[in-house]
Amino acid sequence: MNVLENLKYRFKHAGIVEQLIYVNLAVFLLVFVTNTFGFLFESKTNFLVEWLALPANFDDFILKPWTIITYGFLHTSFLHILLNLIALFYIGHLFKQYFTSKQLLSFYLLGTLFGGIVFVASYNFFPALQNVAHNSVLLGASAGISAIFIGIATYIPNYELKFPLIGFVKLWVLACIWIAIDIIQIPAGNAGGHLAHLGGALLGFFYVRSASNKELDIFKSINKLFSKKERKLKTVYKSGNKTPKPNVDKTRNQEEVNAILDKISKSGYDTLSKSEKEFLFKQGKN
Repeated sequence: MNVLENLKYRFKHAGIVEQLIYVNLAVFLLVFVTNTFGFLFESKTNFLVEWLALPANFDDFILKPWTIITYGFLHTSFLHILLNLIALFYIGHLFKQYFTSKQLLSFYLLGTLFGGIVFVASYNFFPALQNVAHNSVLLGASAGISAIFIGIATYIPNYELKFPLIGFVKLWVLACIWIAIDIIQIPAGNAGGHLAHLGGALLGFFYVRSASNKELDIFKSINKLFSKKERKLKTVYKSGNKTPKPNVDKTRNQEEVNAILDKISKSGYDTLSKSEKEFLFKQGKN
């Protein structure tokens, strides 16, 4: 098996979080390869960045509409991609404990999309940004990651994470800090980027809230773009099951899982009894 075939095999059999990381890394490496050729041929711009980054100017965006999604996989700084992929890895795997791979992809792509819309709209609406719209672009996975993080924080706000020297912190507190950091940094620089992050966060919040309400399932038709056989969001959100076990009372298991998840959302995972943890673990493996 040669290197290319090995990479294809690893990508095919990786989880959705790892696949997103691989795609971001691949684009990052391509950017540096094109930088090398650009230097050798004395090019002042990187054509790959120009082709994939989202322009703030609306007229430029109309000529490159695909950038509303592709910017979410584009990084040009090592520190930028490092921080984003670390966040994606940990937040993505927490998200996967409650939702499906297809829904994580939906959050990532729709968060990227909505963050891009907010970015372009901001540069064409706010007077402080209009003067620099012609030379501003957006890139990075932060909007998609924000959608994933705020989405899971909305679903299990009382879930607790332990930090060294601090102790346990509830997810809703971390979500508030996450959003506050972007808000207070808007005047400091990269205003469009921070607004895009907030756009992704809003998408994540309303995505979960709408999917938990029968009367406000506004994303149901959008999800069909990613899977013709997508299960109803309300059912997926309320159950942690992906493949029901045969010859088992599905209704009873469903009710027990719902009760345990409700308990986690209200009091945290550590309040579960040993039998409840074992039951949830077994259902997660099915």
